[in-house]
Amino acid sequence: MRALRTALLAWYARERRDLPWRRTRDPYAVWISEAMLQQTRVETVVPYYERFLARLPDVAALARADEDEVLGLWSGLGYYSRARALRAAACAIVARHGGELPRTQAEWLALPGVGPYTAGAVLSIAFSVSAALVDGNVQRVFARLFALQERLGSRALTEQSWALARALVPAPGEEHDPGQWNQALMELGARVCTPRAPACAVCPVRAHCKAQALGRAAELPLPKERRAPLAVELELAGVQRAGHWLLVRRPARGRMAGLLELPTRERSVGDETRLWPALFPAELALEDEVLARLAHTITHHRIRATLRRAVLVGPPPEASLWVTPAQCATLSLTGLTRKALAAHGGA
Repeated sequence: MRALRTALLAWYARERRDLPWRRTRDPYAVWISEAMLQQTRVETVVPYYERFLARLPDVAALARADEDEVLGLWSGLGYYSRARALRAAACAIVARHGGELPRTQAEWLALPGVGPYTAGAVLSIAFSVSAALVDGNVQRVFARLFALQERLGSRALTEQSWALARALVPAPGEEHDPGQWNQALMELGARVCTPRAPACAVCPVRAHCKAQALGRAAELPLPKERRAPLAVELELAGVQRAGHWLLVRRPARGRMAGLLELPTRERSVGDETRLWPALFPAELALEDEVLARLAHTITHHRIRATLRRAVLVGPPPEASLWVTPAQCATLSLTGLTRKALAAHGGA
């Protein structure tokens, strides 16, 4: 264990990426970065992280912000429940802890939207608490290091990975820092022990890797059974008036709840996915002019969308508003709507 830690941490000290959240131990900044990084690529997160902290620099500012402002800063990152949970947790931190971020696992896990991974990340990185964490990168590293035979996404692999993480994280009083260890594990999975074609030749811990010794590094971890991609065809209505776009608000419950979008209808082959209503509001009429065509992905949905010019043939639909391109930059738009407006040059 000591040799494994020493080899990995020496590599991390030399090779780690210079990322903005690694330049601070402010627990609020660490928390925001970890929430954004879940299921999202690092290069995507960096500008969002910097804008978010510039606008909402501490937990009190996040707690004071209204939901639309938080969703606007998050717009395009996807998984919007994360943004709502961040705001709810900030309100709880102000109410229960006087605005001081918690220093215990139990207190973190009592906050809305916080699970063992987030708690472990903030506690270990910001406070050097001996707290374990497991994400997709760590699972993959452990599956290879210890030749684990369970499938990705399985409960068995998750439980084995957490047991290993708790055993390996440096304990209080040991020479190695828990936060540095956890970050080194994630960095190894992101840059060397990658999902495809792991770079075993340059791996700093290959001498400790059972999969490498067995010649199975490319085979492990065993893949999870994936859902088949679902093709979705959409039409978006582009209604413009005096430099403004017409947007409608999605229902308060369900996927992308409460976000603003261009009026959208689904024209899928076969069964509808029910992500969007089958018909536009009756007050809209589509024209033949195509303003933009684009592709978009939401989980296993592979979306092809056409933005068409449209006109109002009655009063604006309920729960709609007119916005300028400048306003769109700060509003809580769906990622698809933001992409469509950008493709047309309107946001």
